Amino acid sequence: MMNNDKNLAKINGKTKLVGLLATPIGHSISPEMHNLGYTIGGLNYAYLGFEVGTENLKTAVEGMKAIEAAGFNVSMPNKMEVIQYLDEVDDSAKYAHASNTVVNRDGKLIGYNTDGLGYVKNLEEHGVKLEGQKITLVGSGGVATPIAIQLVQSGIKEISIFARDDKFFPQAEENVSYINNEMAHFGVKANIFPLEDKETFRKEIAESAVLANATSLGMKPLDEMSILDDLTDVLREDLVVTDVVYNPQKTKLLAQAEEAGATAINGLGMVLWQGALAYKLFTGEDMAIEEVKKQLFDEIL
Repeated sequence: MMNNDKNLAKINGKTKLVGLLATPIGHSISPEMHNLGYTIGGLNYAYLGFEVGTENLKTAVEGMKAIEAAGFNVSMPNKMEVIQYLDEVDDSAKYAHASNTVVNRDGKLIGYNTDGLGYVKNLEEHGVKLEGQKITLVGSGGVATPIAIQLVQSGIKEISIFARDDKFFPQAEENVSYINNEMAHFGVKANIFPLEDKETFRKEIAESAVLANATSLGMKPLDEMSILDDLTDVLREDLVVTDVVYNPQKTKLLAQAEEAGATAINGLGMVLWQGALAYKLFTGEDMAIEEVKKQLFDEIL
């Protein structure tokens, strides 16, 4: 992306490795983002992407530990699966039942989760007010769970979680139970419904300020799909529609939202903020967020 030699990181025998374990990996902008941050900050780190699925995740984690990598990010489909291979988990990962950031501290792998806070910071940056609002969230996996947990801590009054009535529904039930019981002191009411219940889906969206897609629907190769299907009439001008997907930048859902006059927010800002939080955990330094956004995101947008 940048050809100027002064912008190229210098790799030597003291360079610390950071990686990303995910599949598919080709669409990820995390390597560019982190390496740009290291270059701007003058840090001797290098960030690489590794095509890793759940079937070889354990071996990959052991390998990262063995070579004394500084840490690694974890993305789909590994965020929940990775927990069992870590030495410790921070509360952010424990409550979310998923880790997207793993730091190697003196040979001990410690899991964190920066997804939820990254999502909320992205909304705040777009001027979305969460306090006292009702949210409809679709999803219960490794991205949706930390988002739900962080939203509860952000002053909302109610959250309705929809999940497909198959392998995803039990996790959604667990998330709702956790919010209503272990997080009861936040005073947030959590509801759970099957995504197949279209009439209830319609009703909950009508009562919500934000509709959030935290599933992979809309991401390639599912880019022709939307959580709304034939329910686009539920969209309205005062509704905020968010998507964790950032490739493509405008998913089918967000295109539907824009056509209806709703506010559409893609996942690029969430990627930036969760990445900046992970960057701090890996290096102990703050990412130059505005400069990274200017150099990287402006070229993408």
